Amino acid sequence: MSRVSPLLQAERFQENFEPAVPQPSVEKAVMAKLEALFKKTGKRPNILMLVVDDLGYSDVGAYGGGEAFGAPTPHIDRLAREGLKLTSTYSQPSCTPTRAALNTGRLPVRSGLLKPALLNDQADSSQELFAAKILSGAGYRTALSGKWHLGEKDGSRPWQVGFDEFMGFLGVVNAYQEEHPIAADVANDPELQAKLQTIGDRNLWRATKEAGGKSAGRINWENSRDLDQKFADFSEDFIRRAAKDAKPFYLSHNFSKVHYFNRPSSAFEGKSATKDVYRDSVLEVDAIVGRLTKVLEDLKIADNTLVFFTSDNGPEEDSYPESGATPFRGAKGTTLEGGVRVPGLFWWPGMIKPGRVSDGLFDLTDMFNTSLALAGVDAANAVPADRYIDGINQTPFLLSENGQSAREAVFFYNADMFAGARWRYYKMSISEVQTGSGNVRDFGGLDNAQYVIPPNGYMYNLYLDPRERRSILIEKAWVPSYALGPLLAVHGATMAKYKPKAAIRVR
Repeated sequence: MSRVSPLLQAERFQENFEPAVPQPSVEKAVMAKLEALFKKTGKRPNILMLVVDDLGYSDVGAYGGGEAFGAPTPHIDRLAREGLKLTSTYSQPSCTPTRAALNTGRLPVRSGLLKPALLNDQADSSQELFAAKILSGAGYRTALSGKWHLGEKDGSRPWQVGFDEFMGFLGVVNAYQEEHPIAADVANDPELQAKLQTIGDRNLWRATKEAGGKSAGRINWENSRDLDQKFADFSEDFIRRAAKDAKPFYLSHNFSKVHYFNRPSSAFEGKSATKDVYRDSVLEVDAIVGRLTKVLEDLKIADNTLVFFTSDNGPEEDSYPESGATPFRGAKGTTLEGGVRVPGLFWWPGMIKPGRVSDGLFDLTDMFNTSLALAGVDAANAVPADRYIDGINQTPFLLSENGQSAREAVFFYNADMFAGARWRYYKMSISEVQTGSGNVRDFGGLDNAQYVIPPNGYMYNLYLDPRERRSILIEKAWVPSYALGPLLAVHGATMAKYKPKAAIRVR
């Protein structure tokens, strides 16, 4: 691909893959590093993804929160201290789109997986190619633990799209909690409760690809407190079984917490400094992270396992004060930084240099390509030529001592609405969903959201203005002219050539 501007470096190595910044010497060194590990262990590395639901950027101690906010996160902070902390990791604005991007390497407008549904979720992920399916075919044991949220319908369930095993639920936890004590209209009406129990899929599923799915009981307000402990039990057992059989594994561990309504398990109730259900639940998440990383160490496979910790979006504000924290403007449901910039921690003893911090761009779609590369899979051969992959292989970025991101830009969508892009530390907003000022009587949340479509867009310097308060479009006209403009043109061309399943709205 010829460069469309002297300011841009990315090149397209495969027609249906996102352009990446070439780093031949670094790539060669990292490949040698991986091959040396393969010769030592005799198998490809394991991959463990830890995905929290609605965790705020600043809920984690390593990102300025933790003990300062009443809920220390020592185990998560350890991942940062002993691994790589990314400060510009990007999700999608809400649950389903992010989980689609993470698993398929594709922006949600391409897959049509745009919005999270609560009950009777008819999302169709059956035609998407999941990393789990490719890796299962490459000799990995694959599993998903916890929240799915990519469709309840037959054909779109985890064990039907590539995961060898599944223990979890298909929707979102608050959909099963109508008898929450604060909901007196349901909690005090047994007849209404009974009718609600007939709507949607409320099962806790246990499934394998060979045997199919079986209900392990129905989820309700009372037993929802113990879900994350059950998922941790399953994930630990899965890791132990894979290690015993000397099989590489790909495990996506998805917490039910800290999505409202939080109900911490009894061991964590009232244990945070604030004694509230949200911070108690953060403590529980942290403890489970510590539990699973300890399993890796006890089994002596930590040095052959990439661990990635993140959140599916920024904190939601509709249930304030039962919500997380972010230093940025906006929250879940927006493409403002508060909605899409999330924690991104990589830990791999002996392979990732301890204490690294980088502001290099990392999009959650990149985990698709990176996972395939670690498994020794040629993505160009594994992915059909009729579909476009937005992810980038970031293995050299993660594993070289001073690695640089191969990603030149991040593109933002709010469902089917194109919202803009980030290049370096400049962000162009074509449209924004704004959610309030942060004042007590106007704290934000989706109930208080509105689209703003400026005539010429907004542009921010995220280093000087991380809260996106003042547009510098006029002062920095060269940025859209020679960087963001050309990037958007190239991106738009991929949408024209590889038709997305959703009709994109621009303005």
